Amino acid sequence: MELDLTAKTAVVTGASRGIGLATVRTLIAEGVRVVGAARTVTPELKETGAVAVSADLSTAEGVDTLMNSALAELGGIDLLVNNVGAGDDVRLGGFLDTDDTQWARVFDLNLLSAVRATRAALPSLIERRGRIVNVSSINSRLPAAAPVAYSAAKAALTAFGKSLSEEFGPQGVRVNTVSPGVVRTSIWEDPDGFGSKVAAANGAEHEAFLQQIPEAFGITTGRITEAREVAALIVFLLSDVAGNITGADHVIDGGTVKSV
Repeated sequence: MELDLTAKTAVVTGASRGIGLATVRTLIAEGVRVVGAARTVTPELKETGAVAVSADLSTAEGVDTLMNSALAELGGIDLLVNNVGAGDDVRLGGFLDTDDTQWARVFDLNLLSAVRATRAALPSLIERRGRIVNVSSINSRLPAAAPVAYSAAKAALTAFGKSLSEEFGPQGVRVNTVSPGVVRTSIWEDPDGFGSKVAAANGAEHEAFLQQIPEAFGITTGRITEAREVAALIVFLLSDVAGNITGADHVIDGGTVKSV
């Protein structure tokens, strides 16, 4: 399938690993010039050939650093992937365990990073009839799922994308959301990461817990999603092949969400 993305320009946030890194690799394979941003620039991101920018995107200053660098490097932005989000920073616990500082941190990273990056990119995106993909989560559809602040922030991000699509669609900007379930990334597989903490909280050994996720989470396909599969969906939505898809939330979770 010809995606016709050659020579386009893109900004990808949260690009150092997982879904973001896979998206950078897929875009570059399609001939896109990419600026990838992360708080910590990994060797893997550098090896992609993308222009790597180190920035804390939970702050307004970090987003300014990224977008100024991207506009200077690329000359304009055709594609924006708002992928950065809490993973390792998410704490276990319920509503009463989540103080104002944690609520603010989660919303800054998962929602306001996208708000700020989009605001900065929109003049170019309007001029170039560009596209935005926001990476949300099935937690936005399963609000009972903890952590509560993360689920609320992702629900807000999904609503934000829908609003953007309505306001800027008439000006040629397409906006879609991708909502993954469990994805095979370091967030779940790192011995010191979020998945390990969830396993410990449930009294399970980490490796055994990972093996049990498909059954425990009711994943119809019997396996968790690979980062490259999410990246393929994101890049498809950024392409002309998806030219009349906008304002939609695309779930990629192996059948975890059972509701229509």
